[in-house]
Parts: sequence; structure tokens; C-alpha cells
Amino acid sequence: MNDRAPALLARGAVLLTLALLLLPIAFGLLGTLLPAAGYLPVLGGESFSLDAFSRLAATPGIVPAAVLSLTAGLAASALSLLLTLLFIAGFAGTPVLSRLQHLLSPLLAVPHAAAAFGLAFLIAPSGYLIRLAAPLTGITRPPDILIPHDPWGLAMVAGLVIKETPFLFLVTLAALPQVDLAGARRLAASFGYGRVAGFVYLLWPALYRQIRFAVYAVIAYSTSVVDVALILGPNLPGTLAARLVDWMNDPDLSVRFLASAGALAQLAVTLAALLLWLGLERLCGTVTCHLRDRGVRFRRDALLRRLAAFTLALTGCAVFAGLAVLALWSVAGLWQFPALLPQNFTLRSWTGALPQISGPLLTTLTIGISSTLIALILASGCLEREIQTGKGAGERGLLILYLPLIVPQVTFVFGLQLLFIGSGSQNRMAALILVHLVFVLPYVYLSLAGPWRALDRRYEIIAAALGKPRLTVLFTIRLPMLLRPLLTAAAVGFAVSAGQYLPTLLIGEGRLVTVTTEAVVLASGSNRRVIGVYALLQAILPFLAFALAVLVPAFIHRNRRAMRI
Repeated sequence: MNDRAPALLARGAVLLTLALLLLPIAFGLLGTLLPAAGYLPVLGGESFSLDAFSRLAATPGIVPAAVLSLTAGLAASALSLLLTLLFIAGFAGTPVLSRLQHLLSPLLAVPHAAAAFGLAFLIAPSGYLIRLAAPLTGITRPPDILIPHDPWGLAMVAGLVIKETPFLFLVTLAALPQVDLAGARRLAASFGYGRVAGFVYLLWPALYRQIRFAVYAVIAYSTSVVDVALILGPNLPGTLAARLVDWMNDPDLSVRFLASAGALAQLAVTLAALLLWLGLERLCGTVTCHLRDRGVRFRRDALLRRLAAFTLALTGCAVFAGLAVLALWSVAGLWQFPALLPQNFTLRSWTGALPQISGPLLTTLTIGISSTLIALILASGCLEREIQTGKGAGERGLLILYLPLIVPQVTFVFGLQLLFIGSGSQNRMAALILVHLVFVLPYVYLSLAGPWRALDRRYEIIAAALGKPRLTVLFTIRLPMLLRPLLTAAAVGFAVSAGQYLPTLLIGEGRLVTVTTEAVVLASGSNRRVIGVYALLQAILPFLAFALAVLVPAFIHRNRRAMRI
């Protein structure tokens, strides 16, 4: 029985994981589709109709909002991928890449909202960049320009790029060992190709196949993002997702039908973006093959490589500089424009905010820790099942993992909200943990999969030969040896949970608030000191999780030289 128990537990983990990834999306989409079609008996919708879509089409500014979501999302995704490609093509296998990797890795811990707030404090008319330029230009008052919230969404695109570029950069680095970099470099150089051209011709097609689901997830997120759009995006008309949140929170319950139709429109916008991207993939592939076949070598690419390195470093510096400005504002007293530093420092903002922030902080920790622990158990069970059967996650398995990240949150979470309301359940905390788990689980699995598969199985074979049961081997050999990757995956999962805005807003219904939802609500205000406190705390929590992921294994393995990094 001992030998069968691990197999049964692992199989159960796989089935439960599939259910958690697929059922919420399926029921959520159904809960959105029915009200959009006019059927919601609790609000008087007894028959099917297309009235909601007619109201949506007649809503002023709905087409510009959809176009803005589409173009801004595609632009941010394309820029992020292009920066990643150019830098890795130019510096893969060099010390520069390693140094920049150490700069960009911590940025995964920064939630999108905190990074957006930091960028807003940098580029605002009275922001820190204008203050730096004021002595050189003679500016004595903030210029009358609309930054952020510019009508073209440029600030929002910049905010997305500085967060999505590090993500794609690290995903591409993880896939880089799958290709023969050294051999391709030598072959390209022997035929006189530039470093970037040789990489693109020989390695990029295979590498892109490894990361394309991550790229699709970035496109889906960028076209349907809410928190970054509220902080940096245009207000009139605003993005489609931002308008949907307003309709979902409207006290007039009949607007729920309109919101459901809008959620399906958002799904159509994201699908249109993905289809356009697929066409762009084919176009770029055709152009690349044409240039390669004609022998275009691009030998002189040093300027392009330096520009890519500078831009990528700039994205990382922008996030860190934004966090530093948030920290300054959180302890600032009187700070008049164009002074570079406050006239005095005070903890008044922190002492005033702490009593109100204790509740959201406790909710953030409870939901984050609970969803991360469940995700860690399920991911470990799925990976153990993979080791037992010898079958890895194929193309279909990766698609299922990325499905919650590719389907726009607003499309199915709104349907889940209606289902939870219709069920009459009052246990919002359990519902919120379940919904966060849908988004945390893919990241935890993907973070843990590489180290889990890479562990030398000879340790377990020796233990089994000595008569140790499989469950004992799992808990006494595999899990202790994978302590660092387990804690790192847990830190990634907690960071994802801590940054969730829309699921918390809709499922919590205002009864459960987190640090993230409170910070985004403050975006409409003008008190930069309080915003600095909330946004900085939102960024600190994931950093603490990653710090524990580094320090705990270092302490436990302090007497084991081979386990140190």
C-alpha cells in the first residue's frame, strides 16, 4: 500500500489541477455568456435576447476604447519581445547578459501596480524627471501636459513594457539551454554574419517555439489589463477593461447585462490581438527567410546591440527609480516643486496609514500564503506523477497551464462573480483563495518544473535499493534537496497573488480588500504620500518572500557545501 499511495496521490493531484485550471474558466465564461444573452433570472432576465449587445454598440466611445486596448496591448507586447530578442541575440553567452540578469531578476517580484505608480511618479508633470530637468531648463512650475493618462496610451504602454520585458527576458533565458548557442555562434561567424543576424537566422525560430505561450499570455494581459490602465492609461474614453470595471461596480444592477456583453467584447479584442499576432509571426518568418536566403548578413550591428542593452537596462532602472521615489514620498513632509528632495522627512504618512492598512495586509497575507501552499502541493504532485510515468508536459499540457493567463481575467472572473452571488454563499475568503489559485498555480508549476526534472534520480534509485518506500524517498530526499526551488516557486506564487487586482475586486465585492486594491483605489486621489505608503508596501511583500526563499535554504544548508549557491 505504501508503494501505491504516492501514485494515487500524484494522480489525484493531476486531476485536481486540471479541474482547478479548466472548470473556473468554463463556468466563468458560462456565467458571462448567459447574462450577455439576456438570461439572468435574478435580475429579471427570463429570456434570451441581444439587447445587451445593442446597448453596448450604442455606448459612446466603446469603439475607441476597444481599439485602444488592442493597439496598446500589441504595441507593449511587440516592444517587450523585440527588446528581449535584440539583447539576447547580441549578448547571449557574455558576462553582460549575466550582469543584466541579476539586475532584472528582482523585477519579477514587483507587482504591476507598484511599478505603474513608480513610473507615474517619475514621468508626471511634477514628477522626479521634470524636477531633475528643472535647473537646466529654468522650469519653475509643472508643465501643462497630460502625462500620465495621455490620450494615446503611451504612458500605459511604457508601464507594461518595463514589467513585461523582464518577464520575457527571464523566460527566454530559461529556454536558451535548449539550443546550441556556441555552435550556432561559430557557424554564423565563420560565414561572416553579424551576431544578431546569426542568432535570428539559426536559433530564434526554435527558441520562440519554446516561449510562444508566454508571449501569448503577455498579449492577453496587456490587452485586458485593468490596474495599469487605471494608473497610467487614458481616462476618456479609457481602455475597454477599465470601462468594464466601472459597469461591474455600477449600483444599477441592470448594467450587469451591459457589463457581460462588454466582457465578451473584451474576449473578442484579445482574440483579435492573438490572431493579428499569429499573422505577424508568419510575416516575420517569411521576411526572415527571405533575408537569410539572400545572404543579408548585418555585420555591423554593434550600435543596435548597445542600444538594446541600454534600453533593457533603462527599463530595470526605471522600476527601481520609481520605487525609490515612492519611498521618498512615503516619508516626505513639505516637498515643493521643483525641489529634488523634501524640506523635511516624517513618518506621519506611515503612522496614519498603518491602522487602516492592517486589515488589507492581513487579507493579502492570508490569501497569498493559502493559495501558494495549495499550488505548491498540487504542482509537486503533478511533477511527481510526471517522474513516475516518464511523460512530460507536452504541447497540450502547456496550453492548459497557460489557459488562465491567455483568457482575459475580466471575461471569466465576472462570470464567476455572478455565480458566487447566485449560489448564496457568504464564504468570500474561500472563494477568493480559489480564484487566486487559478492564477498562482501555473506560475508555481512553471517555476518548479525545471529543477524538479533536473534532479539526479540516482539518489532516489539508491534509496529504493536500500528498501525505502517511495513516499519516504519523496519526503526525505527529493523535497529536502529541492528546498531552494520550492521556496523560490512559493515566492513567485505569493508575488502573483499579492499583485491580483481584478479577481480580488470582483470576488471580494468590497468586503475583502487587499493592499493592491486599496493602492489602485488611491490612484484617483492626489495624496502622493499615502499612495507611496500603499504602493511601497505592495512591492515590499513579494521582496520579503524572495528574501526568505534565499535566506532559509542558506541557513539550513550552511553546513552542506554542495547545496550552497
